[in-house]
Amino acid sequence: MQRFQAFKFELRPNGQQQRQMRRFAGSCRFVFNKALALQKERFERGEKKLGYAALCKELTGWRNGPETPWLADAPIHPLQQTLKDLERAYSNFFAKRADFPRFKKKGQGDSFRYPDPKQAKLDQDNGRVFLPKLGWLRYRNSRGVLGTVKNITVSASCGKWFVSIQTSREVSQPVPSGDAVGIDMGIARFATLSDGSFVAPLSSFRRHETRLRRYQRALSRKVKFSSNWNKAKARVQRIHSRIGNARRDFLHKTSTAISQNHAMVCIEDLAVRNMARSAAGTLDAPGRNVRAKSGLNKSILDQGWFEFRRQLDYKLAWRGGWLVAVPPQYTSRTCPCCGHVSAENRKTQAQFLCVVCGFEENADVVGAINVLRAGHARFACEVSGAAMPPAAGTHRSDSGSAGCRA
Repeated sequence: MQRFQAFKFELRPNGQQQRQMRRFAGSCRFVFNKALALQKERFERGEKKLGYAALCKELTGWRNGPETPWLADAPIHPLQQTLKDLERAYSNFFAKRADFPRFKKKGQGDSFRYPDPKQAKLDQDNGRVFLPKLGWLRYRNSRGVLGTVKNITVSASCGKWFVSIQTSREVSQPVPSGDAVGIDMGIARFATLSDGSFVAPLSSFRRHETRLRRYQRALSRKVKFSSNWNKAKARVQRIHSRIGNARRDFLHKTSTAISQNHAMVCIEDLAVRNMARSAAGTLDAPGRNVRAKSGLNKSILDQGWFEFRRQLDYKLAWRGGWLVAVPPQYTSRTCPCCGHVSAENRKTQAQFLCVVCGFEENADVVGAINVLRAGHARFACEVSGAAMPPAAGTHRSDSGSAGCRA
């Protein structure tokens, strides 16, 4: 079994190397924007878009032309990889997986990628990496890099530079260990498991919200692009970086612990974008409870539900486990004891009390139990090739007597 994995480290470049990396990232951004503008012009004239090979020919002209000769100072492979990124962005748009490609802005997502591992050298003993036209760069060697290097990406974030080394290696087929568990995602409880345990939320944005508001207010009072404005902007960026780092660390630790102890994890297939949609409405049809919905949206986005699901997916696959996503409808309104479905079963946010059989439990635990049962039914149908079962609460089989019915 082949495993692809990326190892990310903070770089420790000198001044000259920092200036070179900024130039290379700027060149990649310029090539992306120029190629996107060319594609838009061709579309407006009714012509077909250029493919990757044709864009590479245009890139050769730009590097050798009199208008942009400075493009020749940047390595060619990262510039070509930028054109591949644009081609992938177009493919995602036509496949309705993403919006139309947008022009890149300076300071946002500055990065460049070396696709040929033969051009790079990795010296783990001394904690340094060699990159074309940059030389040897030191990095904070916090862990060993396993496998064969496939490509290397250099990126900037909050004034710091990072290197991401993607590798591939052969590993033995993992054998899953542990039982199955259902997870109900929430705000008061980040994740409630079907065994009754739960994970308290971190809410990293809420912890830094007051300080972030103060720094953003100070930034708004500065003259744009002045020295004081740049200093205030750097303070705001550091707060955002601290929030993101804390959230990622929390999600990684939580997803690792769950994937190590369970062979199958059943989770709700939540549409986070729809759940966090603004309720402001329009001038003709203004929304209701806009302030309360805004606070709810902020809390939802602060949890990082989709990133948690993404991490669970690949970590379970590494250990031979399975992640099963089930429809979230009626999971918190269905009684796991008698199968009765009613909104009256959950009169409060935290308490579940069945109006038919009197079963009483925490509402999040009930949701996790129903998610687990629906996941068992869905997984059984996927293995047997039968039709998928309906959502929880829409059929009596979801209440306990598992059956695969169309």
